[in-house]
Amino acid sequence: MARPTPLHKWELEISEAIALQHELAQQVILEDHVGEVHYVAGVDMAINEEHEAARAAVVLMSYPDLEIVERHIYEEPIRMPYVPGLLSFREAPSVLGAVDQLRQRPDLIMVDGQGIAHPRRVGIATHLGLWLNIPTIGCAKSLLTGHYDKEKLGEEAGSWVPLISRKETIGAVVRTRTRVNPMFISPGHLISLETSIRYVLACGGGYRLPEPTRQADKLSKDNTTPDNTNVNFTINYDSSPPNTKNMNIQINQFKLW
Repeated sequence: MARPTPLHKWELEISEAIALQHELAQQVILEDHVGEVHYVAGVDMAINEEHEAARAAVVLMSYPDLEIVERHIYEEPIRMPYVPGLLSFREAPSVLGAVDQLRQRPDLIMVDGQGIAHPRRVGIATHLGLWLNIPTIGCAKSLLTGHYDKEKLGEEAGSWVPLISRKETIGAVVRTRTRVNPMFISPGHLISLETSIRYVLACGGGYRLPEPTRQADKLSKDNTTPDNTNVNFTINYDSSPPNTKNMNIQINQFKLW
């Protein structure tokens, strides 16, 4: 996949990162710029605490049949400690490294995390959408900000209620599987809330998580690394990288971003 022009540098002070989020929020488009969808990607992250590394996984699936087309893992040292509200500065660089390996450009990306359902309206899905100029959807398992009417949320799959913050609808609380905890869905960039909900439900696969992010979640935590998975590591670890036995690995000589 063609590498996009960098949107900004990642090495920022906390105050600079917050200021940047306010700037980026003004660039977000919440109207549908989604063409015909043939490929949907799911991305997720896992943190390797032992090696202080961020491990990102991307799984590209055909749509609407949801067959796996590509799987990639990218791992690099963590660049920023955990700071509430600044998760994308900790995780997005490695996600971009994983997405960079895709041969086929996705028409839509589902991200395990928030879109605009964020205190400054720039969750990781929004940040990635702005960087990649691809429609993105935030598919979060937990609530970060806002409130909703629990009494009005039905128990059946497909039920949803608006997620509200400061009198603004910032997402939806969606029951993706009957009588299972809901997902917190918000548009990231270049897509509306209604279309975001529609694609999440269409990619359900009978699980709580939409299938693209469910597969990415599995891959990010799978130390066995399935066959036909491309694995990349940066090499500037303070200690040895994770066990790479029986992996077909291409070593990056530098950070991508």
